[in-house]
Amino acid sequence: MSYLLKAMINRAAQEKADQTTLDEQQEKEDIAEREDEARRVYIADYRDTAGRAVFVSKSSIKCKTSVKEQIKQLVYNLEILANSSDGEQEEESVVWLTDFRGWTLTTTPLSLARESICIVQNHYPGLIALAILSNPPRIFESFWKIVRHFIEARLKERAKFVYTDSPESHRIVADMFDLDKLEAAFGGRNTAAFDMDKYAARMKRADQARGASNGGRSK
Repeated sequence: MSYLLKAMINRAAQEKADQTTLDEQQEKEDIAEREDEARRVYIADYRDTAGRAVFVSKSSIKCKTSVKEQIKQLVYNLEILANSSDGEQEEESVVWLTDFRGWTLTTTPLSLARESICIVQNHYPGLIALAILSNPPRIFESFWKIVRHFIEARLKERAKFVYTDSPESHRIVADMFDLDKLEAAFGGRNTAAFDMDKYAARMKRADQARGASNGGRSK
């Protein structure tokens, strides 16, 4: 075998190995990004005192995915929430909790906020029973003045601002949730770290239940 041919074979093998390493690294990064997004926006493992599902988003966790991926994740969560009771969509069955600590003007692009609102209003009307905006900073006021124009009156009425250092807000939260289960970020006593493995297993079961329900309706 000529020296040139050996060199070409070795180079091809090295390029293949390098590409495999790059693919593996990209896969690890993709998994890490999905896990970060799940920690930032997730369906809680508890319900409020009225039996409604709880959807949580945390602005304090920096988003590492694109707007497109965030929208896909939002729709995925909304689909599970909308069909969480025997595969049938329910009205006003979700309480949306958002922790605004650490929020800045760059946290939520206006385009993302507008598209998210559009999806909720047009494709899941009536799903959100209450949206609790917890600890929004003063700078959020200017953003809210813009965003509120995209929100329909009925949904706008369901938005409630609460502050964990306010006795009145604490009473509202205490009436709505079991404080032993509610995250400390919202005034609860639950300080447990997010368990990604348990969450992934729970979402897998939800996917299977949703798939079985959809299959049952199509027959």
